Amino acid sequence: MSNRQANDWLNNSTGAQFVYTLLFEGMLLGALYGFLKLYNQTFKVIGLKHPRWRDAMYGIIAVPLYYILYFVTVSVVSHFVPGLNVDQHQDIGFNDVHGVVAMLLTFISLVILPPLAEEIMFRGFLYSSFKKALPTALAVIFTSLIFASIHLLEGGSSGPLYIAAIDTFILSLVLIFLREKTGSLWASITLHGIKNGIAFVALFAIHLH
Repeated sequence: MSNRQANDWLNNSTGAQFVYTLLFEGMLLGALYGFLKLYNQTFKVIGLKHPRWRDAMYGIIAVPLYYILYFVTVSVVSHFVPGLNVDQHQDIGFNDVHGVVAMLLTFISLVILPPLAEEIMFRGFLYSSFKKALPTALAVIFTSLIFASIHLLEGGSSGPLYIAAIDTFILSLVLIFLREKTGSLWASITLHGIKNGIAFVALFAIHLH
């Protein structure tokens, strides 16, 4: 296989994207596990406790709250920043998805893995760390800003994806609210998973031929 063929496979293959996502997020969580182990701590200390049905219910109930806050915020920002591109394309890395297996791998990569890994890292480890050193309000803002800034990069060649940063900042506020309300990450994971699931259906399922 030539270098060009290898690059094409890595960039356009659903299987390659799935493996990359699995390895990256697995290594991230593995490193976090090692860090916690070093201090004789477990994932429970950052909110990954035994799941409860009421946590899932809180996550489901919070879905309309997130969408209302998002649409209101975008309306306000668009009023003061008319140049905001709300339709800018998001580069999610899965550009050629065909067939049941590819759809399943894409679903796992976008709807299952990111909510688990990102909630453990951001609303779990990062927020808990900030909260120990800062007032709660600053911990909320800093966690949400960092989470949002990472999603700026998803604009690809089109430049910073500001609409995604606004989206994920608002989402993070609601996710942290759930973390505080329940004392667990599972409500946040539920909301995050539903949000990504809706995006998955919009991007892939309704475009099946």
